[in-house]
Amino acid sequence: MSVIMQVDDAKLKRWRDERCWSQEHLAETAGVSLRTVQRLERGESVSRETVMALAAAFDVGVEALMIDPLETAREADEKRRRSMKEQAQLAFWIHLATYIGVIGLLLAIDRTDAHATFWVTWPAIGWGVGVFAHGAAVLISSFAGGDR
Repeated sequence: MSVIMQVDDAKLKRWRDERCWSQEHLAETAGVSLRTVQRLERGESVSRETVMALAAAFDVGVEALMIDPLETAREADEKRRRSMKEQAQLAFWIHLATYIGVIGLLLAIDRTDAHATFWVTWPAIGWGVGVFAHGAAVLISSFAGGDR
């Protein structure tokens, strides 16, 4: 019974491209079928014997062709961090746009009022402090750990 293994398909394609090898050439060099190379480059699993033949063709150890779980985890973590950063920035821009729209509407209402008290200043200042704090938090978090 042969062991089923998962090859890093992106690395396999990159190495093949760097050597300017076609799929047919890699299959011939490794002594496997073209169909096997095509399956590998689609991310399908193969037998240990096939991985050993590919490693010999590339003149590397079997481990070099395998998916690195730590690297995969790091990439997933980095993608999650970028997504969270983008969501935080979008939330700030929505907050700012809402602030501008509502304060603009309140200013229009205040100007149509017969009393010249200019009451819109107080909600503009209060909410403005919140918008400023939100923007500062997003900016600080992007410098503290979001950009690596």
